[in-house]
Amino acid sequence: MALSSYNNSIKSPLRAELTELIENLPDRKHAKWVERALAVLVRITKEEVDRLDLKILTSSLEDLEKGFQIFYPYRHVRKITIFGSARISSDTSEYRLAVEFARRIAKLGFMVLTGAGGGIMQAGNEGAGRECSFGLNIQLPFEQESNPYIAGDPKLIDFKYFFTRKLFFLRESDAVALFPGGFGTQDEAFETLTLSQTGKYGPAPLVLIDEPGGDYWESWNQYICSQLIEKGLISPEDTNLYTITDDLDVACAAIRDFYRVYHSSRYVGQQFVMRLNCQLSDEVVEKLNEDFRDILVEGRIEKSQALPQERGDETEKLPRLVFNFNQRDLGRLYQMINEINQLATPTPDTEHPERK
Repeated sequence: MALSSYNNSIKSPLRAELTELIENLPDRKHAKWVERALAVLVRITKEEVDRLDLKILTSSLEDLEKGFQIFYPYRHVRKITIFGSARISSDTSEYRLAVEFARRIAKLGFMVLTGAGGGIMQAGNEGAGRECSFGLNIQLPFEQESNPYIAGDPKLIDFKYFFTRKLFFLRESDAVALFPGGFGTQDEAFETLTLSQTGKYGPAPLVLIDEPGGDYWESWNQYICSQLIEKGLISPEDTNLYTITDDLDVACAAIRDFYRVYHSSRYVGQQFVMRLNCQLSDEVVEKLNEDFRDILVEGRIEKSQALPQERGDETEKLPRLVFNFNQRDLGRLYQMINEINQLATPTPDTEHPERK
């Protein structure tokens, strides 16, 4: 193709789109973020960057674009990521346990995310059913086949990179359930815990599920206690970041009840804003101040409505707690959420933990 033809067929439409975008940028809802993204791309083109770097950048953006587009229509439904071994056969008790867990979670109104492959991933999609399933597949040289319960579904996403795939597993999930598995499952467990411990994920429940009478996660926890806690490498309170159980009733309740009163949270400046499904009594707030003053940098835990910076937020009408959290004691913060869920009673019209 001649250069002039290339310019006419490719560059002219792109130039027209960019011109229109820039002209209309002041009127766009999220203009400052679009402007920052464009500025990054412009800066990179002016620097000495390898062709491979540009390919990585472009492919990463394409991965993100696919993920954003597919998940957006389901943004108000809470989702559970299921991790576990790809080597578990469909005729095993472990597989049937994962199927039953996914079935129960979907029946409660949650949706399920898996890696779209075999083993526990397949069990998760089978139990949840197509309507309540997502599959986050990875493109490999020895192409990973999607399991038959998600193959061909519009909610199946093929990612080029593991890191963009992992981003969506946690970005989109409101809880993580882990079944026994190998190195990959251990990696997913520890990465989720690391991000939870540092406040980069959640707060959200992490449930480690064994077979009835099984000791996979209990043995894992013995290592955590004997090596990490006893040697001072993590805080004893960090065990509040996860729940270990061999009872599916307990596993499902740990996820459902986490969002019974607690809804979500964010930072506004230095203030931690906890959004709730119902208003707390003054007595409950006073008890929280007594029990959790150790996690405050200064001041008290106060009831609040949406802060000025939150106006227009989809959660604007929800009541809030606002306090100066030390951003260190995440295990204690999870204890606080559990106490709130136990002390407060939501009204019947707010008891929908699967909605957000």
